Amino acid sequence: MALRIHFTLEDLGRTRVAPAIRPLQELSIALRVWRNTTPPPRLAAWRRETAARLPAAARPAFELTPSHGWVPDFLAPTAAGEPEELLEQVRATPRRRLRGELADLAARQPGPRWARLLGEDPAVLHRLVDGLTAAHGVLLAPYRSQMESRLKADSTLRAGHFLHGGVDRVLARLHPRRIRWESPVLSVTMASGIDADLHLAGQGLLLVPSVFGTNAPVIVPDARPQPMLFYPASSDAPLPDLVRPRTGPPATLAQLLGRTRAAILLTVADRAGCTTTELSTTAGVSVSTASEHATVLRQAGLITTTRHHRAVLHTMTPAGRALLNTT
Repeated sequence: MALRIHFTLEDLGRTRVAPAIRPLQELSIALRVWRNTTPPPRLAAWRRETAARLPAAARPAFELTPSHGWVPDFLAPTAAGEPEELLEQVRATPRRRLRGELADLAARQPGPRWARLLGEDPAVLHRLVDGLTAAHGVLLAPYRSQMESRLKADSTLRAGHFLHGGVDRVLARLHPRRIRWESPVLSVTMASGIDADLHLAGQGLLLVPSVFGTNAPVIVPDARPQPMLFYPASSDAPLPDLVRPRTGPPATLAQLLGRTRAAILLTVADRAGCTTTELSTTAGVSVSTASEHATVLRQAGLITTTRHHRAVLHTMTPAGRALLNTT
């Protein structure tokens, strides 16, 4: 069973990859993943680390976001922008819309008892938005720079696919385990097991890479101005622990590794899934020199390198992070 998305030539011409994070959709996906007691391996460390910091105020956000099933649209706006502004938009959701979406939700699956009061008591909605704010502050905000680096790397990959094979190659390589392209139909295996058809009818499709959507795509068919498909971003590397802003390598680390190699190691620590080009830009050396330093660090067990088609993505290992923590 799958969701079959039907394209016309006009749809293919209007299909594109999103240039920016959709913060509250990404939060909704992260909440789903967090609720799963056996998350994907690359998110296991993130889940353990965030579990120690989640406040009780975040509870309503989790209760209204099941690990599988439906989430009301008002809870996860598809817009790009600053999370604070988007959360205030959720706080200002009209009561009529709340009642309608919650009635639809109740017809599909059970929800928390307090949810029925969302359309009646503004204080309940405020507590929910406060919960979303608290959850975002722990689950996503500390990792924003790493998320942006990973999504940038994914966008670079998709741009390469488009350059060398057009939109056909982009669609064919989104996520072969779950997404299959047989022109003119894109078949998407959803976590919900839905079996349905979606005709784009000239709207096209916005492809949105997701850091936390590792196992299954998410479709938002009613998004405006066009439907959205959230697909797993390319890197399989784990999200790193929260890192502190750095002004340069510590003197002891520079003495141990050399200043350039130390700078490259710090870049990998701060930007999970960064490319060799990013390493060269940060360290102020050529791509070939950055590649040589990355090879030495990898052979020493301080970083790992993942090849995704023609791109090479670098990530810190526990040994590398332990070294940083002792210098």
